[in-house]
Amino acid sequence: MKSKDSIAAKIGFMQGRLSPLVNAKIQAFPWQNWQKEFQEAHSLNFEIMEWTLDHENLYKNPLMTEEGREEIKKLSKKFKIRTPSLTGDCFMQAPFWKARDNNRKDLENDFLSVIESCGLLNIELIVIPLVDNGSIDNLNEMDSLIYFLQSKKDLFDSLSIQILFESDYGPVDLKNFIDKLDPKTFGINYDIGNSASLGFDPYEEFEAYGKRITNVHVKDRVLHGTTVPLGDGNANFEKVFQLLNDFSYKGNYILQTARSKTGDHLGVLQRYNNQVKYWLGL
Repeated sequence: MKSKDSIAAKIGFMQGRLSPLVNAKIQAFPWQNWQKEFQEAHSLNFEIMEWTLDHENLYKNPLMTEEGREEIKKLSKKFKIRTPSLTGDCFMQAPFWKARDNNRKDLENDFLSVIESCGLLNIELIVIPLVDNGSIDNLNEMDSLIYFLQSKKDLFDSLSIQILFESDYGPVDLKNFIDKLDPKTFGINYDIGNSASLGFDPYEEFEAYGKRITNVHVKDRVLHGTTVPLGDGNANFEKVFQLLNDFSYKGNYILQTARSKTGDHLGVLQRYNNQVKYWLGL
């Protein structure tokens, strides 16, 4: 039986949620504030941050430079903040599985560079968003993506990295997709808000692929609409958290929540943290 403290320690946040919006985007790497987020996260008793990576200025991101990685290590140690996972918005913004010829090769090399950098920082979970611009449109794209990732399985395993997919597939289609991939190396990032927005039934989702869920993004969205504060949208959090418990989920809960309209980013994130603790029975 896990202690309440050990479960609470699994609640983390998406990098940038403690910073002002960048170019009015709900999510983007916080260039001007990324170092400060470690200290602010520590002040709120968070222990986990999920790194986020954009395609623009990819190789200038501190994750991708030796100097930057050293600074990340120092900040992580000083403020006791781990970064066990990364959301690769860069892959959604420039999906290699949709590109051709030299452009595809360049994007595949970008992907492998990210993987190697994550290995150097012991980031173990890499989320590939197969949504929006990264959504798989046909069987050729799916087969191409699977073939490439399968060909790099030995690399992922050598770095103790798992590749997770966040997808707009319905339950049956996502099951068929993930069943093609080795569960040791590949899994699913379950986004509560995205599923609510798409109108999916959590029971059907968990029945289809619940055992493959390795990471959870906590947010709320209205049906066919945008992100809203937790509890204001169509997500059935009580049902989802009960299902996670029923399927013996042991991963993290990453707050990818709506942004503060008043600039009180710390206060809003703390409130969301408390809401998740309530749903977890803590």
